[in-house]
Amino acid sequence: MFVGYARPSNRDQSSGVQLNALMAAGCATVFVEKVSGAQRDRPELKAALQSTQSGDTLVVWKLDRLARSVRQLVETLADLRRRHVGLKVLTQELDTDTAHGELIFRVFETVGEFERELNLERSYAGLAVAKALGRRGGRKPAMGPAEIKRAKAMLMDLSVTVEEVARQMGVQPSTLYRHIPGGRSSLAQIAGG
Repeated sequence: MFVGYARPSNRDQSSGVQLNALMAAGCATVFVEKVSGAQRDRPELKAALQSTQSGDTLVVWKLDRLARSVRQLVETLADLRRRHVGLKVLTQELDTDTAHGELIFRVFETVGEFERELNLERSYAGLAVAKALGRRGGRKPAMGPAEIKRAKAMLMDLSVTVEEVARQMGVQPSTLYRHIPGGRSSLAQIAGG
């Protein structure tokens, strides 16, 4: 069974041409998207994909109607392949049920993998540069040495609760305990010993 998917472009905002082409291609059902292709969550595409079963073919007018990035395209193709659903692109004459179409989509998968590898390399290179410059990743500590010293002094006053100290320091009680292991009892041991 052929299942069609149409999404109007920003230029013409009309799906008429796509609908006519999909119906002429023999699509029994056509899902028409109403939201922008830039949106990650496209309900009609989701419905179209869910309606396909093994042996069916998803038909689109142009490849850019299906995905807005190589990554989206590769993810969608992998899902279709895993479920044994074909893909036919009318204007570009691509059909995964033919040897030529299968080759083209393997090239897309390879380009997607290449893009992922490049992104990883860029991330690692950026981390290496930051490390060489003495920068550390992650969040800054909620309390520095001066704040810890001040919190310890406040905790020595037994009339002040841990919650009050935390509120005055602008942190949660759990943050105090993380920076002052053992809390008030550890301070009492240091003062008494």
